[in-house]
Amino acid sequence: MDKIAVTGGTPLHGTIPISGSKNACLPLMTAALLTDQSFTLTNVPNLADMGTMSALLRSLGAEVTHDTDAQRMDLRVRRLSSPLAHYDIVRKMRASILVLGPMLARDGAGTVSLPGGCAIGARPVDLHLKGLEAMGATLDLRDGYVHATVPRSVNGGRLRGVSYRFPFVSVGATENLLMAATLAKGTTRLVNAAREPEIVDLANCLIGMGARIEGAGTSTIEIEGVEALSGTEHAVIADRIELGSFMIAPAITGGDVTLQGGALSLVSTLAEALDAAGMSVEDTPQGLRVRRRNGAIKPVSLTTEPFPGYATDLQAQMMALMTLADGTSTITEQIFENRFMHVPELTRMGAKIDIVGSTATVTGVDALRGAPVMATDLRASISLLLAGLAAEGETIVSRVYHLDRGYERVEEKLRACGAQIERITGDDHE
Repeated sequence: MDKIAVTGGTPLHGTIPISGSKNACLPLMTAALLTDQSFTLTNVPNLADMGTMSALLRSLGAEVTHDTDAQRMDLRVRRLSSPLAHYDIVRKMRASILVLGPMLARDGAGTVSLPGGCAIGARPVDLHLKGLEAMGATLDLRDGYVHATVPRSVNGGRLRGVSYRFPFVSVGATENLLMAATLAKGTTRLVNAAREPEIVDLANCLIGMGARIEGAGTSTIEIEGVEALSGTEHAVIADRIELGSFMIAPAITGGDVTLQGGALSLVSTLAEALDAAGMSVEDTPQGLRVRRRNGAIKPVSLTTEPFPGYATDLQAQMMALMTLADGTSTITEQIFENRFMHVPELTRMGAKIDIVGSTATVTGVDALRGAPVMATDLRASISLLLAGLAAEGETIVSRVYHLDRGYERVEEKLRACGAQIERITGDDHE
């Protein structure tokens, strides 16, 4: 397995281009299942998850071409040749469940393995399934698969519009039901829906395909089903989690970095937290400029919440920054119950962190020390790299296949700003 070696202590200066959003691109790719016409995405990141989703869509009958140099992906699903999303592919990525809503909307049937992905909590798919049941689907869970059909007695095998309230906010379930509702008979009203920019981006793409959607970006979305959707070309929004992660790089090391393509509207809550920690965050024509103001890093306390609250996907990165704050911070994780797995690795580097329930108390230290550490999930991996950029000596991060699922050319981007970082390739079985 590959590792990444980081020698810390160098302030970062320069420009980092921000890639298209992984979390927006995955549901956008599954939207291609809703039409038999050509479907094109631009600003597509070159990440492992894109390959996994491409393989899954091909297994269902899609034609997929990904030009990584042009950041362009062309998809076409002339027909769904297979209704089965197999375990061997789905186990690699939880977003695979997003094919179910479009499959049911288009063909009235779909079988999807229960998904895998980062082990950061239960992340059950029951919200997806209950919503599809409310829209008329019949579900049978057996042998690790969800077997779903829309009986012919339900609108001739077509999903029906429904008013559905999510018991708690779920981005994935909102995306799945939003796509399913575009071809349902009647009007669907999604209440307590997710409000993330990725939801708005998906809705805008669907509207470009001919869908009738109002309220995306608010807690209530209304979708009037149509008979068919057309192809479209759509540009994926910038990745706000990559943006936020790289915003913390000059904060933790010192320096002055511009995040090309970034926008304050994507990371306003993080920007407020960084301002409180003593950082300057400016919107410029080129993107977001981040630099540390004079003085030490100030402690900041925060709680993760659904958008527009503080993002759980930026919790580990902020914790890395707070390990060097002049004082004590508290970080409460309300979204995923297992999202403190990076804490033991940060403590190996000299961090002082105590966990009680869902709250981590971080007491800042004068310096972190380089150490061998292990990534446990996608966002933990980048938090360890950030800590390594600021630590004394060398940090070696193993299991960086997690990192490759969400960050494109991370070493190249950081090295261009002066970081001493390199990838060590290998095939050891750690």
